[in-house]
Amino acid sequence: MSRRRRIGALLTDIRPLRESPAFRRLWFGQTISQLGQQMTTIAIAYQVYVLTESSFAVGLVGLCGLLPLVLGGLYGGALVDAFDRRLVALWSALGLWLCSLALVVQAFAGVESVALLYVIVAVQSVMFAVNNPARSAMLPRLLPGPLLPAANALGQASFNLGFTIGPLIGGVVIGWHGVEVAYAIDAVTFLAALQALVRLPSMPPSSGGGRAPGLRSVTDGLRFLRHSPNLRMTFVLDLCAMVLAQPRALFPALAVTIYAGGASTLGLLQAAPAIGSLVAFGFSGWISRVHRHGIAIAVAVSLYGLSVAGAGFSVIGLPGALWLGVTMLAFSGSADMISSAYRSTVLQTAAPDEMRGRLQGVFTVVVAGGPRLGDFVAGSLAALALEGGAMAIGGIACIVGVGLAVAVQSRFLRYDARSPTP
Repeated sequence: MSRRRRIGALLTDIRPLRESPAFRRLWFGQTISQLGQQMTTIAIAYQVYVLTESSFAVGLVGLCGLLPLVLGGLYGGALVDAFDRRLVALWSALGLWLCSLALVVQAFAGVESVALLYVIVAVQSVMFAVNNPARSAMLPRLLPGPLLPAANALGQASFNLGFTIGPLIGGVVIGWHGVEVAYAIDAVTFLAALQALVRLPSMPPSSGGGRAPGLRSVTDGLRFLRHSPNLRMTFVLDLCAMVLAQPRALFPALAVTIYAGGASTLGLLQAAPAIGSLVAFGFSGWISRVHRHGIAIAVAVSLYGLSVAGAGFSVIGLPGALWLGVTMLAFSGSADMISSAYRSTVLQTAAPDEMRGRLQGVFTVVVAGGPRLGDFVAGSLAALALEGGAMAIGGIACIVGVGLAVAVQSRFLRYDARSPTP
């Protein structure tokens, strides 16, 4: 193989964008809207911290969204299997847009109510919990199986591009003209996601459908998961990372106290994991050629925990070294991108189509709910061991959790994407 071909094999696989116009529209719309959504994430955290001066209160933002996310994700997944996936995604996206408008109104009105922010976050969580399974379950209808790892890497890159640029711009915007403008930008950019969903083809359920699902539909999905050890392990390992070692609730306090900065420093800390993810994405051409997804996920989650622990130790040992903390957080983002791409692919290929919406709902509960619970865990730990200690403890706990999970379910390490089994 020539040197040029070897380099090309390492670079990003963009075949899904070339081969599916529908996926391309969905990806570009989501990428644009992510910029505003991540600006809103940093704006809410910053607004809560300014009003309360408490990392615990920032951690409660995640906790307030947890129960609505769990309920919305489980029932939302059942809706995805019962109705046209495009329509479910479109209506839930409209709900998210209305939440963005509510944030704009409360900010410009000068309400300054933490309770109101918590309520809006809760409603956002319900809408997101329905929208995300619908969008994820659509991918196997838009692309062939061999392209799904690359498509999931592109999806993770879309998220992290917004997570990189959004907080950086958000920090500048908040410092320039407050959270009001940040919320307004989110409301405008979200229109790109709505436009992309409108142009997607219809995606009716593969069998039956057309009626609102009941509790039995939800429990059927959970029962299927109980007998699917490989799918279940992808959730368990992600929870090890996102619940035990999620540091984002600590960023406002780190920015203001440890690093003696402000909104711009907070934006840099928020963006650091996404920057690392984008760097890994730039050299992700090899992802589609790896078949032992179980091993890849376990290793990636362990490296994530090691990186977060390293960031915590850097705060303890070199509290003024912002560059070192940002570097370690960037490494955590690289590991998370790889883990996410493989976990999504395992779910999309090992789950049958008639169960895919419900399992994507569980996936959303884990992927989005885990960090919210992790925010609360990190905020509580910080009250006992300060921010650096909370990150160090969480990262070590993540590594230990992966080791225990793999020891109990060792067959997961033998999972082969060429013959996917749930």
